[in-house]
Amino acid sequence: PFQNDSVVAGGGAIEMELSKYLRDYSRTIPGKQQLLIGAYAKALEIIPRQLCDNAGFDATNILNKLRAKHAQVGPRARP
Repeated sequence: PFQNDSVVAGGGAIEMELSKYLRDYSRTIPGKQQLLIGAYAKALEIIPRQLCDNAGFDATNILNKLRAKHAQVGPRARP
């Protein structure tokens, strides 16, 4: 039996959410740290981009849709 019924999304969802969080955070700090954190946020998107490429999808289009979904504010839907 399951001890924890939480669901962890796959397909790069965690990396996209971390990327969004870091991008938002980077906008609140000045200087070189902002650039470094922004670069790290961009690097996290390599994982979902590679998954899209491997599946034969247009990675740019899919990542833009994922960014839009992650930017939506409100309660997350539970499966």
